[in-house]
Amino acid sequence: MIDRDGWLAGVRRVESPNCDERPAGTEITLLVVHSISLPPGEYGGDSIERLFTNRLDPAAHPYFREIEGMKVSAHFLVRRDGSLIQFVPVFRRAWHAGASSWRGRAACNDFSVGVELEGSDDGPFEEAQYQALEELIARLRGALPLRDIAAHSDVAPGRKTDPGPGFAWGRVLSRLG
Repeated sequence: MIDRDGWLAGVRRVESPNCDERPAGTEITLLVVHSISLPPGEYGGDSIERLFTNRLDPAAHPYFREIEGMKVSAHFLVRRDGSLIQFVPVFRRAWHAGASSWRGRAACNDFSVGVELEGSDDGPFEEAQYQALEELIARLRGALPLRDIAAHSDVAPGRKTDPGPGFAWGRVLSRLG
C-alpha cells in the first residue's frame, strides 16, 4: 500500500518541496484534518497544487498576494469529488500544522500526517470526500501506528479553525471503529 519511500499506491502524486526529514525514530501516531480552498470559498482549479509546490502566481487573485512566499504543504489533499493527491511521502515531515501541540506534545508536524479537505471552515463537505478520507485513514492505519485523529483547530487552538463545524466528526470516527 505504501512503498518504501512513503508514497501511497494508486494515488496521484504532485511532489512538494515543502517538506523535510522527521526526527530520527519518530513514530507517526497522529492524523491532522485540515480544510483549504483557494481562492477562499472557491473550489476546483490548481491553486492548491500551486501553493504546495511554490508556483502560486500572486497576480492571479488579490488573496494570493497575502500568502505570497508561504512555504506549506500537506501529505494529502481530498478534492470535492473524492479524488486524492499526495504531495509529500508519509515518512517525511510535511509543513501543515505549524505551531502546534497534541496531548502535551509540541511540533505536530514531527509525528503526524496532514490531510487537507478541499472546503471551507464554514461549509459542509461532500459525501465523496468522507468516503475517500475514511478509505485513506484505513489504508494509513494499516501501515502506520496512527492512534489519534485531530482537527487543525485542535492542535493549533486560537490560531486555526479548520476543518470547522461543517465537518462530520461523528460519522468519520464511528466508521473507523
